[in-house]
Amino acid sequence: MKAKTISIKVFVLITFIVMVAMNALANIIPINGITTGEVSDSYPNLFAPTGLTFAIWGVIYILLAVYTIYQLIAFKPTGYSEKAHIFKSVGIAFSISSVANTIWILAWHYGNIPLSLVLMLVILVCLAVINLILKNNRFTLAEKLLIKLPFSVYFGWITVATIANVTTLLVDLQWGRFGLSEVLLTIIILFVGVLISVATIMLNRDVAYGLVIIWAYVGILIKHISESGFNWGYFSVVVTVVICLALLIATEVYLIFFKKSRTIY
Repeated sequence: MKAKTISIKVFVLITFIVMVAMNALANIIPINGITTGEVSDSYPNLFAPTGLTFAIWGVIYILLAVYTIYQLIAFKPTGYSEKAHIFKSVGIAFSISSVANTIWILAWHYGNIPLSLVLMLVILVCLAVINLILKNNRFTLAEKLLIKLPFSVYFGWITVATIANVTTLLVDLQWGRFGLSEVLLTIIILFVGVLISVATIMLNRDVAYGLVIIWAYVGILIKHISESGFNWGYFSVVVTVVICLALLIATEVYLIFFKKSRTIY
């Protein structure tokens, strides 16, 4: 049992380091002669946020690094511990997501968009499982910050990234959109995304998750109203994003100030 626990902790560390290294090299080298952002730009759509929005990856990596270090030193493998068992379950799911994230970079950079979506869904499912595990257990404030917060933020961003990946696949396949205009399809995607997010926020009582979704939608709004973006070229999309942001902010306010027995993370 002790050896197994240690091996899981080490595997979490190794897979995390490889994931971060791969994401860094993807833009430093860059892989296949193109950066991650340039791949995204090569599939133009109305859902993609402005480039600044992706700075959240820095926050995500820092939070995940803190968790990775913490899980190495916390919960010594001496006999059975409920929280040690939680760490094992979370560690396995996180490691799988890290491996999927690493392979996703290769699929994305080499233009295999269908495979990239499959891998993104693997990451999303892993994070959903992790957040479900953490939701059903009690933690101290310190543990919430060191364990729950990193995965709330990561889960929030991957939720948006999955929707973006689906949109990219539709562009890649040159899908006819059932005769719908690109604007109308984007409006539908925006509303579906916010409904999924609001449901997740309320189900998990997770303010941090909601803040990430708000950040992403603000990025989409900036892209649509800035001169370097669409410069108000799609007014109906702008209105939709504003409505979605209002719904998200209202949900956050309700959860923080009115929901009984609430939890922030």
